[in-house]
Amino acid sequence: MKHLFKAEAKWTSEQNQEDSTKRFYSKSHQIKIEGKPVLDISAAKAFKGDPELYNPEDLLLSSLVSCHMMSYLYVCSQNAIEVLEYSDNAEATLEVSADGSGRFTEVRLKPKIKISNPDKIALAIELHTKANQLCFIANSCSFPVLHEASCEIFTI
Repeated sequence: MKHLFKAEAKWTSEQNQEDSTKRFYSKSHQIKIEGKPVLDISAAKAFKGDPELYNPEDLLLSSLVSCHMMSYLYVCSQNAIEVLEYSDNAEATLEVSADGSGRFTEVRLKPKIKISNPDKIALAIELHTKANQLCFIANSCSFPVLHEASCEIFTI
């Protein structure tokens, strides 16, 4: 079974007013996906982009976080684990070479889960491995996606 996803990029040229002898291309652009709000995107601040806009690196990391969470909630539902809260403070490491090329070398997901049943803590942590195996985005990456998961019981 195959699914097709589409995105349209739109960019226009801008001249850098500070140096009229050198052409400066703005990194800011828009991505349009039918039926959804437009995404305003730029390069990361380190690469002379607009720091107030999302950048491709932010979006790649966000995609991994989101896909892992949805895969995790799916495997928890299959294993009768009631997840009450899920949060993640993920980090991605990008290495840039002297020639300007670069690549992500790893992503560390740090999911923190709260569940209702204390007898299922070990299983709840173990299921991150299964979720990673199912995650469409992680399966598409050429770098390791590591997990530093924690789980605790939800108390009122």
